[in-house]
Amino acid sequence: MATLELSLDESSAAPPRRKRRVGTLFWFAVGWTVVVFAVAILADLLPLPSPTDMDMLERRGPFSAEHWLGTDGLGRDELSRLIYGARISLIVGLCAPMIGVTIGGALGMLAGYFRGRFESIVVGGMDVLLAFPPLILALAVTAYLGQSIFNLTCILGVLGIPAFMRVARAATLTLARREFVIAAQALGATHTRILLRELLPNVLLPLLAFFLLGVAVTIVVEGSLSFLGLGVPPPISSWGSMIGEGRESLDVAPRLAFIPAAAMFLTVLAFNLIGDTMRALTDPRQGAL
Repeated sequence: MATLELSLDESSAAPPRRKRRVGTLFWFAVGWTVVVFAVAILADLLPLPSPTDMDMLERRGPFSAEHWLGTDGLGRDELSRLIYGARISLIVGLCAPMIGVTIGGALGMLAGYFRGRFESIVVGGMDVLLAFPPLILALAVTAYLGQSIFNLTCILGVLGIPAFMRVARAATLTLARREFVIAAQALGATHTRILLRELLPNVLLPLLAFFLLGVAVTIVVEGSLSFLGLGVPPPISSWGSMIGEGRESLDVAPRLAFIPAAAMFLTVLAFNLIGDTMRALTDPRQGAL
């Protein structure tokens, strides 16, 4: 009876330990992410001026009831451009890692499960891709193919494949010799069933955590390319292009560069905090699968 009470006490004490690991910063990150997603999705329904309408008489206008964050160097509403820019940054930041996690995750699982020559080919191919400087490669391909959201998303997604492959391969190598996989093999399960039913649910957890970190990195890279003028084509606005345009007004209106930079900083920080927390909660060394 004492043993039963002790186990009940231990089981009831486990959830508080898990809750203590999710602190205030995590909930701040979740709240900020929800706000950014909400305004980006509902941008067309919000009472905002068009982000492309120019008024040269209102250039670099101050904060006002009509323009809450003022206007930029061409008289466009800064708040409207900030919200529509969030939509572009999130589209690229989410879709590009999806390409990486889909292709890289599949290759990593296959390489970690089958090993041998296939693993050597996959790892070698990823090493070749990693040998190119990512930013230089993105600049070259974007300049050659042209500026568009689709081209930018594809090149950033391809650049993310090696990282996701390594995460999936490392997780698969750890799980491939676990008891539940050996038992499935002994029962005559096919390779496809083992990969999809036994390994995939467990590999998805670290991939999801790394995916959130990949979103943060992709937003920064997209902003860097847009800052250099090789991101989304004008008049489409993104946070990076707004920072690039605002640098011309640093002496008279520094807010035009600092406001989108602050929005990008807080969003990247939020995704990093959520990703780090998810990685800690899904670490297989800290709990059962």
